[in-house]
Amino acid sequence: MNNDGMATRYQPAEIENKWYKVWEVGGHFAPAGSGEPYAIMIPPPNVTGTLHMGHAFQDTIMDALIRYQRMNGRRTLWQPGSDHAGIATQMVVERQLNAQGKTRHDLGREAFTAKVWEWKAQSGGQIMQQLRRLGASLDWTRERFTMDDDLSRAVRTLFVRLHEDGLIYRGKRLVNWDPVLKTAISDLEVENREESGFMYHVRYPFVAGQGLDGEYMHIATTRPETILADGALAVHPDDERYRHLLGKMVHVPLTERVIPIIADEYVEMDFGTGCVKITPAHDFNDYAVGQRHTMEVINLMNPDATLNDNVPAAYRGLDRWVARDKIVADLDAAGLLEKVEPHTLKRPYGDRSGVVIEPYLTDQWFVDLSSAKGMEKLTRPAIEAVRGGRIQFVPKNWENTYYNWMENLQDWCISRQLWWGHRIPAWYDADGNTYVAENEAAARAKYQLPADLPLTQDEDVLDTWFSSALWPFATQGWPDDTADLRDFYPGNVLVTGFDIIFFWVARMVLMGLYCMDGAVPFKEVYIHGLVRDSEGQKMSKSKGNVLDPLDIIDGIDLENLVAKRTSGMMQPQKAAKIEAQTRKEFPDGIAAHGTDALRFTFAAQATMGRDVVFDLKRVEGYRNFCNKLWNAARFVLMQTDGQTITAAPFAEKSAADRWIYGALDRTTAAVREAFATYRFDFAAQAVYEFLWNQYCDWYLELVKPVLAKNNPDEAEKARTRHTLLDVLEQTLRLIHPLMPFISEEIWQQTAPALGNSGDTIMSQPYPQATNGSDPAADAEIYWLQQTLLGVRKIRADMNIAPGKALPLLISGQDESAARHLAQQERCLLALGRLENVRVLAKDEAEPEAAAFMVDGAKNMIPLAGLIDKDAELARLDKEIDKLAKNIARLQGQLGNERFTAKAPPELVAQTRALLSADEETVAALKTQREKVAAM
Repeated sequence: MNNDGMATRYQPAEIENKWYKVWEVGGHFAPAGSGEPYAIMIPPPNVTGTLHMGHAFQDTIMDALIRYQRMNGRRTLWQPGSDHAGIATQMVVERQLNAQGKTRHDLGREAFTAKVWEWKAQSGGQIMQQLRRLGASLDWTRERFTMDDDLSRAVRTLFVRLHEDGLIYRGKRLVNWDPVLKTAISDLEVENREESGFMYHVRYPFVAGQGLDGEYMHIATTRPETILADGALAVHPDDERYRHLLGKMVHVPLTERVIPIIADEYVEMDFGTGCVKITPAHDFNDYAVGQRHTMEVINLMNPDATLNDNVPAAYRGLDRWVARDKIVADLDAAGLLEKVEPHTLKRPYGDRSGVVIEPYLTDQWFVDLSSAKGMEKLTRPAIEAVRGGRIQFVPKNWENTYYNWMENLQDWCISRQLWWGHRIPAWYDADGNTYVAENEAAARAKYQLPADLPLTQDEDVLDTWFSSALWPFATQGWPDDTADLRDFYPGNVLVTGFDIIFFWVARMVLMGLYCMDGAVPFKEVYIHGLVRDSEGQKMSKSKGNVLDPLDIIDGIDLENLVAKRTSGMMQPQKAAKIEAQTRKEFPDGIAAHGTDALRFTFAAQATMGRDVVFDLKRVEGYRNFCNKLWNAARFVLMQTDGQTITAAPFAEKSAADRWIYGALDRTTAAVREAFATYRFDFAAQAVYEFLWNQYCDWYLELVKPVLAKNNPDEAEKARTRHTLLDVLEQTLRLIHPLMPFISEEIWQQTAPALGNSGDTIMSQPYPQATNGSDPAADAEIYWLQQTLLGVRKIRADMNIAPGKALPLLISGQDESAARHLAQQERCLLALGRLENVRVLAKDEAEPEAAAFMVDGAKNMIPLAGLIDKDAELARLDKEIDKLAKNIARLQGQLGNERFTAKAPPELVAQTRALLSADEETVAALKTQREKVAAM
């Protein structure tokens, strides 16, 4: 695998595709070895999807965990796959047909579903290719799709078992109905929006002959069209105002029906008039009241939200909003509309179609989660699995969200009126009898039906989340007892966003416990935040602030970026605004940063439980980090290629070598702890600090005097070369889970010199903190660093040329510092560019000098003859004057009450910080001026 030398510049595009092909073709993503199994099931992306920033963030975290555990000797499985996404996918294909002037009904069910399969084969797997670009080490040989034959069989098996256990039933119930998609949807797919509307006050006249002629009941409603399906008026049983009216009958306005006045504790006495209309077929609360009072349930809508034949002829066939306007006008004309008031209300919208959802009475299939039996068999075990610690949420506070939903569960409506999905395994005869089995032949055998009895399969399909709930075990072969199930169920961790705790996480727990004899589907649930833009806004196409992770990896020019962000926008003004915003934010487009820089950015920002505020400047910074690592590796290879390399016992290594090994051990321990606690930000921070500051900025400098041509100690050089290589090689393994491509490329160049063999860094062991440490070496190198930093600061402060050799005088040095100087004088002279180092005698006078303290000793650079005094004073005066003017400007700004009161708080805070920084700088410059003037 070793290549001939490293390229002069780091070019991620040249190494990423190369290494991913090697990994995949070589089968390196499959479970291997005999270690303890470790499994993660990918949240299956929809086949309609493409890789967005949320996917990239989430998949980076999962891949880092898998690579880390793989290198720790675990037999890892990261299970890939995708979800058929019933509603979303059907909508995509229907839109394609609509563009051709057709509907799915023109094709028929069989031809339409064939069309969807065709689309899935052509385009649905795009995200899987994009995952490869991200470096995701998924075992592609095990890729699954929720409508594969094996998974479809698992879905049918579960449905039948639940039905046989009395945990699935069919009934006429109120559901959330989408009149555009013409299907039931779950509560979780409904978005409640606060809007301005109206409250309609309506009179219900009393039926004649009750002693109340000419009188009426007064109600208020936001949905006057539903009056036509009212089943009763209700008051609170303790409301003295209406007690004498209980049982009385009123006319339903605009109809020939009469309804009673009933008492129910659902009514709030102090809200409105204390009297409410009850419409069981068009309101969830009203449905419950209707059930308690055995009330007639009247559905007044068709599936498309037009009014049906259960209403007076004048309103039949009208759209619900048209019908509302006509009904209000007719109520007014009949003298039954008392008033109309503006009113703020919450209106339910379908998250897919974007239209107002209707409570709708229809026959549906449900999973029983709320009865005594449903609680015992499904709900309570799922609650106890978390409460008892068998499943743990990270961060822990998300357990409360889980409990809040699980402890208030309603029965789960699992049927959808779609054509794309798992068709419900139920058959009906002409009399409406229901036969549930895995297929028609099984139904006939199970129920002993005559061969000539005509049966018709249920037209509905199952909710997508029903099949997704089986993902952890159906992908491993359930309902069969397979080796994969025994090895990889339960999974070790589920990595997902908080937004699908209800949709998916809870349902996997429910079904996993039920199907797998009480075994949980995963042991931990790591909940990550959302990826937001640099201003903290949610990324969305409508806002024009979406970033495509592949554009960050590969780069994109400005014109293509503008076209991408504005494509498909119907409003020219909005498109123009987004274009202007994009041109301002990315005047040069987006440069190519490579996958590793993007992944490292995600890891560095994966703060526990918090959203990621994504800033492209962070990616640029980590691209520079990749360059730093690349150049460091080139330096190491230039120093070691073809040279003698000798390993030595820890005690025989130099102080610098012992120091860098100790720093490496501390970093390794920190990274391991970070992975164990899902603190990917801590892992990234630790390895960044070590590589950039300790290895590159210090250790590579400390070894230069040792490796210099004028050093005759070849044994010392050989030992140092080994440390150079060994520490780099371990660090590459340390960083590999976060930055897989660059670490692989450099490892292939460096590992052979150490005698390491293997096709890939992925199969190498993850570093252990076992190199050793030496506090004495740490103290010695710390002394050297502080001395060098002091000298460099004086050079900078005094504007002394970097190449000018300086004398260093030391006064008050103790025995420890004397030992450090004796050991490190060579490095100090070379790296400090010092002419000489001299320790002053006890009573020797100190010259006029710039000084700094290290461990109680005074270190001095004599200033005489080093600088042009007049020129330096002039330079300092110019800097002080410039800063003084800026300080005056900032003080004036902060002294303006209009600014401090009206400007954004962050701007005021930033201005104060700038003022403080300038004041500190001026104070330091004045001190420096005093020193120069005294020369």
